Amino acid sequence: MLEYRYDTQLLIEGKDLSEDAIREYFLSHFDGDCLLAVGDDSLIKIHFHTNEPWKVLEYCASQGEIFDIVVEDMDRQSRGLKG
Repeated sequence: MLEYRYDTQLLIEGKDLSEDAIREYFLSHFDGDCLLAVGDDSLIKIHFHTNEPWKVLEYCASQGEIFDIVVEDMDRQSRGLKG
């Protein structure tokens, strides 16, 4: 059994985005691991394992336009099922 079930990935497009501010928000507000928040002030790539992907999506949408959203169920994948 995985501690964090959902692999959540997306892009945030906006203005004056900050990798550091987004990373700090994730670390202080969400339970999860494998955080990747990289990019520049107009585009940030997010990768995060969590049990509450909807909270991640809600926060990221508050930062800019989100797209290329992928939420995969890693538990199902580990059992050979479609994620």
